Amino acid sequence: MTPINKVIFEKRTDIKPIWIMRQAGRYLPEFREIRSKNKDFIKLCLNPILSTEITLQPLKRFDFDAAIIFSDILMLPYGLDQNVEFKKNFGPVLGQLDLDKISKMKEIDFVERVKQVYKAIKNVSNNDILKNKNTIGFVGAPWTILVYMINQQSPKKQLKKDFFENKDLINNVLLIIEKFLKIHIKNQIDSGANVIQLFDSWAGLLKEKDLPYYIYNPTLNLVKFVKSLNIPVICFPRNIKDYKKYCDFIKPDAICIDYEVDPVKIEKEINIPIQGGMDPKVLLTDRETLKKEAKRYLDIFKDHPYIFNLGHGVLPETDPGMMDYLVKTVKNY
Repeated sequence: MTPINKVIFEKRTDIKPIWIMRQAGRYLPEFREIRSKNKDFIKLCLNPILSTEITLQPLKRFDFDAAIIFSDILMLPYGLDQNVEFKKNFGPVLGQLDLDKISKMKEIDFVERVKQVYKAIKNVSNNDILKNKNTIGFVGAPWTILVYMINQQSPKKQLKKDFFENKDLINNVLLIIEKFLKIHIKNQIDSGANVIQLFDSWAGLLKEKDLPYYIYNPTLNLVKFVKSLNIPVICFPRNIKDYKKYCDFIKPDAICIDYEVDPVKIEKEINIPIQGGMDPKVLLTDRETLKKEAKRYLDIFKDHPYIFNLGHGVLPETDPGMMDYLVKTVKNY
């Protein structure tokens, strides 16, 4: 059994496995070299040879306990034939949402559009470097995917003023998203992913009264689906106001926390395995600060099943030397 599975299934507290969100990415010079020659991000995600190489890059450098496939949550709208492109210094831009078109999307056509992701997962999971480590597949949670598909860009600036107006559109799109997320998850698992993480990046946008409809119910359906396939599921509802309520309702196998939340409170309130929490900006400081902060999380969760991770993705300006120091600090704890 892998270290992550021991923490999730056996609730082991004597080991603290580590992997990092966006560990395969922009802070590594070897990734930047590939990226400089491959300007189209979606095409890069759909290149199984390169995405395999990128996924394995951090494991060749650091003693991580898992690989997370180099892909993107927006593979879902892309698979549904909504236009998706990434603009430099802006982020993702999506085409107009055509409900009629996505309603008619067949499973076979969706899979055809994204099958290279599954090929990459197969390559990664069969690599010797993954011996006794996990291959993590992932999707965006239904609410976050809905936000991108209707808003057509990151809601960092704001949601469209009329976002919630067309209830019929929202209801229909949510059902389509759920259907195809299940297809996407199942194909990732069939290709060798042995953990699934659900990223709800925009969970923090909603008011308390809207959580059951947009987050709790659709996410619960997915969590039950992943569990039915005997694969552990980790949820990351970033900036959600009440992690305890979320866990009580959805019951994921593990919960990933963001860096805005008090880990002491989380440790007291939540009894399932915890992942993450440390602010990625700590990696931009110095070794002493990094060690102190990493140790703070490890101490808080000393007697709690815990997977070390950050409270968000690693920042592009992070020094790989600091990452190396972090991994060794966690391993030597």
